[in-house]
This record gives sequence, structure tokens and C-alpha cells, in this order.
Amino acid sequence: MEEFLIIDAHSHLWLRQDTFWNGKEICTTQNGRSIFLGEEVQMLPPFMIDGRNTAEVFLSNMNYAQVGAAVVVQEFIDGIQNDYLKTVQQQYPDRFFCFAMVDYLKDGFSEQAYHLMANEGFRGMAIPGHRLMGRPLTNPEMMKMFRLMEENNRLLSITLEDGMEQVAQLQEVIRECPKLKIAIGHLGMANPPQTPCWENDAWRQQIMLARNENVMIESGGITWLYNSEFYPYPSAVRAICETADMVGWEKVMWGSDYPRTITAITYRMSYDFITKSVELGNDEKRLFLGENARRFYGFGTLPKLPYIRNMSE
Repeated sequence: MEEFLIIDAHSHLWLRQDTFWNGKEICTTQNGRSIFLGEEVQMLPPFMIDGRNTAEVFLSNMNYAQVGAAVVVQEFIDGIQNDYLKTVQQQYPDRFFCFAMVDYLKDGFSEQAYHLMANEGFRGMAIPGHRLMGRPLTNPEMMKMFRLMEENNRLLSITLEDGMEQVAQLQEVIRECPKLKIAIGHLGMANPPQTPCWENDAWRQQIMLARNENVMIESGGITWLYNSEFYPYPSAVRAICETADMVGWEKVMWGSDYPRTITAITYRMSYDFITKSVELGNDEKRLFLGENARRFYGFGTLPKLPYIRNMSE
């Protein structure tokens, strides 16, 4: 089997979850579990007993799975992790591209965002758009931040809510800031197999935002979205192919949504259902699994990671 450059375009890191979302607590407990919106869930694999989702543990997973680099985004449900991710970016600049995040629900966030990008070493901002509680992407302070990002060649990682409202808003942002580089997450929140996303016009319109020159789509969490179908995720493969049919294979990037997805599967399984698929050719796999992300995020020389045989093989 041909070997491919692998870059993970959607992952998460934190030292500890300790936050609230929509008035409900999210916090680390024990044995990889967290209280999540009123329920205890297995947030991490159970062997991560201290709840610390660190860069070092992730790098061990990456090296084992032969993943050369990873993009680290942020989400309100994990709490703002700028302090930790600044350290990660400084310690491992060749392996990680870390996004900053601010509280977009509080006034004055654009100045904080500018400080993080200008003075703290972050090369982009992450926005969990599906958690903005109705605050539009086109509000004056958001637009101020986007213009600053465009002027300073910073990147935007964003997940949109279902439906057309934020699609139209992001299209307006793209018109106002055409040089702003944007990665849209979670493959547009592709629907599970019982309601195929390719039959959903709002999903298709979200994906077609990547027809704009500086917009990409990444598939973070695709194995979570299709967890009910499970490995080897044939409907997820079709959703990826449908996406590429609309915008081209040079516009689509693989992402894992590590670490949450590896409570159900191994890290390697989060991409090898693609390497083993007969629905994609080798050129398509090469673009999707790593080459597009290397170009978009500007990764340089990455380590050669040999396959290490399992003792049980």
C-alpha cells in the first residue's frame, strides 16, 4: 500500500476541562470522564486517567499512527486554552498549528484577538459558530476582527450551525474579506447515514462556500458524525466524495477531532478507512490526507515516521 503524508486538520488539546456552556458545567472527573452538560461521559480514553489531554500524549499517538503534523482548534465546551496552546506552539512549532480563541459573546473580544495574534504567536482564530447563541458573524466587532486577520495574513477556523443563516453570513464575510483564509469544520456537520447530507440543500450550500478561492473544508469528527454506522464508514466516504465533487479534491482536508473520537476507535482508524477505500484514487487520498493541509497551513519539513509493527502482529 502506498504511504501518504498525513496531517490532521482538526484536533483539540487541553490540560483540564473546567468551564460552563449555556449555564451547564463541563469539568474533568476521573478515568478520562467529564461532566458534560449534566451527564458524565467518556471524554477521553479511560487510560488517560488524569484527564490531561496533552501535546505529549497526542504526539505519541501521532508518531504511532504516522501523522506528521496536526492543527489544534478550540471549542467553548473545552474552555479557552490559549495559555496552554501558546506553550505547545512554542515547544513543537514544526508539528502543531494552534488556533487561539476568545469569548465572542463578550464585547471587546477583537482587541484581545489582535493581541493573541500580534503578540502571543497565534496564526489564526477559531470560532465555534454553532455556539454563538444567535450572535451574527457579521456583527461590527466580528467584522473588525476579520479585517484585522485578513490584513495580517491570519487564518480562520470555523464550524457553522445547521441551516442557511450562518452560511449567508459567512458568504458576506468572504465578500468583505476575500483574502481571509478560512477552514470550515466538521465537513459542514455532515448528517448521519439515515439522513444523507448530499440530499440537504443547506449542507450543500455550506460546502459550496469552498468554491471561493481562500476557503477550505475539513472533515474533523467525521467518524463521530457517522458513529452509528461505524468502521469503515461507507456513508462518510461518500459524504467526503460528494464534497469533493462540488468543490474539488484540492479543497478538502482530513481531520480527526482527536481526542474525543478515539474513545470509540484508535487514532489510526480515524483515517485508515480512507487509505483502504476503493472509492478514492491515490492522487485523491494524497490531497485529502495531507497535501492540502500542508499547503493551506504552511507546514514545512515534517518527520519521517516509520511504521512500527505491533507486538501482536
